[in-house]
Amino acid sequence: MVSELECLDKDINAQVIAVFPDKVKIVVENLEIFKIAEESLKVGSYLKIADNENAILIAIIENFQIVASEKGREHVIEAFPIGVLRDGVFERGGDSLAIPPKEVKPASIDDIKKIYEASVRHEESFSFSRLSSNKEVRIPVNGNKFFNKHIAIVGSTGSGKSHTVATIIQSAVNEKSEEFSLNNSHIIIFDIHSEYKTAFPDANFIDISNLVLPYWMLNSEELEEFFLDTEGNDHNQRNIFKEAIVSDRRNKSNGTEQEKQMIHLDSPIVFDIRSVLQYAISKNTEYVDSGEVYAASNKEKAGQPKLTQGSLYGKLTNFVNRLENKINDSRLNFFLGHDSMNISFEETLKNLLGYSSSKNSNVTVIDLSGVPFEVLSITVSLISRLIFEYGYFYKRLRCARNLDEKINNDSPILLVYEEAHKYVPNSDLSKYRSSKKSIERIAKEGRKYGVTLLLASQRPSEISETIFSQCNNFIAMRLTNPVDQSYVKKLLPDSLGSLIDKMTSFKQGEALLVGEAIILPSIVQINPCKNEPSSNDIPYWELWKEEWKDMDIDALKAEWYR
Repeated sequence: MVSELECLDKDINAQVIAVFPDKVKIVVENLEIFKIAEESLKVGSYLKIADNENAILIAIIENFQIVASEKGREHVIEAFPIGVLRDGVFERGGDSLAIPPKEVKPASIDDIKKIYEASVRHEESFSFSRLSSNKEVRIPVNGNKFFNKHIAIVGSTGSGKSHTVATIIQSAVNEKSEEFSLNNSHIIIFDIHSEYKTAFPDANFIDISNLVLPYWMLNSEELEEFFLDTEGNDHNQRNIFKEAIVSDRRNKSNGTEQEKQMIHLDSPIVFDIRSVLQYAISKNTEYVDSGEVYAASNKEKAGQPKLTQGSLYGKLTNFVNRLENKINDSRLNFFLGHDSMNISFEETLKNLLGYSSSKNSNVTVIDLSGVPFEVLSITVSLISRLIFEYGYFYKRLRCARNLDEKINNDSPILLVYEEAHKYVPNSDLSKYRSSKKSIERIAKEGRKYGVTLLLASQRPSEISETIFSQCNNFIAMRLTNPVDQSYVKKLLPDSLGSLIDKMTSFKQGEALLVGEAIILPSIVQINPCKNEPSSNDIPYWELWKEEWKDMDIDALKAEWYR
């Protein structure tokens, strides 16, 4: 007995009329019968085209056209070939299609699932989205290739970018190979808008109230950027600054004289910035012995040595004022307070990596919203560099313990830079120099040491191209700015066809997922996150219609001035 489906298959009259390297043109006599096999047939739907070798070409519909012919109205479909299903296994590319193909049908759900679900081994499979054109199809990526390579998430405001970041991280920390409370994921989020505390209630949460960073661990470039007027190019202040730090470090060192002589500006040894200030003041007001004595005519000073102004007298006033302003600025207590000088290297690293005496955490959220903008770059630079150097020295330690070690870092780290264009912009301004250098180094070398990046930005065209071009996996959400659209298109593969043009019309949470971790570029719908970040739009119109609210200006002032 012939099944109803077989009868329908015989009625489907579709044939390939042209094959191009990047396009297949198909004529369909009756689109309604053709649609029966998959009722959701539309632009973006999948077709299967069989050839004489039992290989099935899979193509994605790019557009429909209606053409008048002798038989009446015919539908012309243009489809973009993505690969071949052979013996149930999907292979990228469509060069092996025999001509002419025998039949064209809409791909079934099972066909589409074979493309994706058979592409990744179960042990490596990681999923955070579904196929946008059919939510029944789960989209797995290769978790190793996804997190081992840098990731970029781009999208305009309201496209669902923050929710995507939250979904990916929540999914990652919940995956376990066995039953235990915490897996071995280590993720640090630089949260510039105070969004992620609600998304990760169990995270190690650091904000301006409990953030303590050791200024004495800044390297020479960071020290100069933070404390000196680098635009002024004043050699006097630079030399005195270096002398003061090295001298104070040597005084505080318990090493031998030979060891003390090896201390330099980049040595990660404690120094007191207040001692540096006093050293600068003394040089700025210094009088030196001129080698002469006062004559007998000066009865009060006769025979006493004559003093004259030192070579730097009055020349360090701007430098002294700058140091005093920074030390006395209460907003910088997290960086220049007494706790900053007394915190140890071990405490700093444990705080950043989520190791705590009270509880361990997979996720560390560093809320940067309270950090003054003028020190944002330095703050991000220091933390990023410390994490990179952790990976570097941990690799050295592991390899020294075992010469045959193949895994450089068994506790790899993902650094998440939310609104990355704020501190690694495509700019040569000196105030961004440190953070750009630290993050560019991670982008170029971090993978070797188990430190990778996730960049999230609504303005990808403003991110350092050195960093952005190192990303191997892209999640491109709705982009409305033409400059950003063209910038992202330039970095993505040329073989995406019309998929890339759909970015302007994506719904919230919809994205183009492309990169080494996925079998083929796909338009996906990101899964909803468990706990949402506090990045939702403010309901202006609803709030404005409510009764006038009294505001506690005094409390606002107290918070403002704190």
